[in-house]
Amino acid sequence: MTTTPLPSHPVTSLAERLWSGDADLTGGDHPVHAQGYVSEEIADGVLVYLSLASVTAVDSGDGLVLLDAGGPFDVVSLYDHVRAWRPDERLAAAVFSHHHIDHVFGTARFEAEATERRWPAPVVYGHQGLDANFDRYLRTRGLNRAINARQFSIESDAFAWPDTWRRPDVTYDRSLRFTQGRLAFELHHARGETDDATWTWVPELRLLHPGDLFIWAVPNAGNPQKVQRYAGAWAAALREMAALGAEIMVAGHGVPIIGADRIRQALGDTATLLESLESQTLALMNRGLRLDDVIHQVVVPAELADRPYLQPVYDHPQFVVRNIWRLYGGWYDGDPDQLLPAPRAQQAREWLALAGGSGAVCARARALAADGDLRMAAHLVEMAMLADPADADAHRVRVEIYAARAAVERSSMAANLFAHAAAASRRGRRDLAEDS
Repeated sequence: MTTTPLPSHPVTSLAERLWSGDADLTGGDHPVHAQGYVSEEIADGVLVYLSLASVTAVDSGDGLVLLDAGGPFDVVSLYDHVRAWRPDERLAAAVFSHHHIDHVFGTARFEAEATERRWPAPVVYGHQGLDANFDRYLRTRGLNRAINARQFSIESDAFAWPDTWRRPDVTYDRSLRFTQGRLAFELHHARGETDDATWTWVPELRLLHPGDLFIWAVPNAGNPQKVQRYAGAWAAALREMAALGAEIMVAGHGVPIIGADRIRQALGDTATLLESLESQTLALMNRGLRLDDVIHQVVVPAELADRPYLQPVYDHPQFVVRNIWRLYGGWYDGDPDQLLPAPRAQQAREWLALAGGSGAVCARARALAADGDLRMAAHLVEMAMLADPADADAHRVRVEIYAARAAVERSSMAANLFAHAAAASRRGRRDLAEDS
């Protein structure tokens, strides 16, 4: 068996390909998919490790500092990569940029090592909101198992949400500065993807760690299954970071960006996108328009549409608009029949009766799909499925339509949700993640 060797500079080579637009962002180079667990020293004393999320290890001259720490699946691999780079430097500290599962688990092996070698235990820093979010995760373990199974196309029966979390040792409110070795680490709070986000500035290295405030894609400011995100505050934090003159930016997902001009451009463009989506949404809301009108009228600025770091390969701009609506306008979408609605299954049975039954509806759904109108086809087949969840023909048509939608959708979030629906209908179910 032959294997293709990894490039000698796997991280920086990928970074150049991504910046030039010569990368497969919907496939193997997707910024929020595992990148093969590779690492590279991108500057003297700075190691970047790529997995589902990215981890940066910094050699302070008196111990290592991790900027983010990876997920449960990174505990062994991250330790091995760091130890191959710095065999005998203790882990002195870690900074958690936010509470998400793929950023907060990788200190475990280092902490066991500290006990074994009688070193001081590493100190974990994070925003004071981390604890409340970890508590929320414990209250919603079943919910998070379900929504992540859908979002990442995981077999839900084989996936369990954690019940223990590494909580921070030192927390802060607005900002915090700590010194390790020859380096200062300046922590700043922002509201963005989460309400407990931390971005870190290391002035001696001109190194910026934005956490998930930058992920090499349309910002994850929408995410249809997750709690509130904050587009406007996110953009303000990006503007603040862009003014620093960073020369190295190590992203929360994906590869680093090297060079002050590139970093300033990437941060500024991302801020502009979020500001535009929010200002367009608010302008339409201020006219009293309904959510349905708003999500179909807001557009990405044309001058940003081709930026390789702003492609809708994870979140989707329409999802971002919905979250802006939720932040400023609540859950009511402006359609009065949705204020106190009848159960959707009852609605579906009435519509199917008017349409002449499931067979007619499924036939029309297939015709729409054949004409390329997968959106309307999905609406129709979902009505057939709701009216009779045991309808085998409706399941067959649903598989065809959602598999087709998944195949053409660039947003991996949307594609995985469509694929999940298709997989459920293959088993005669509407949703594999819900308890039947």
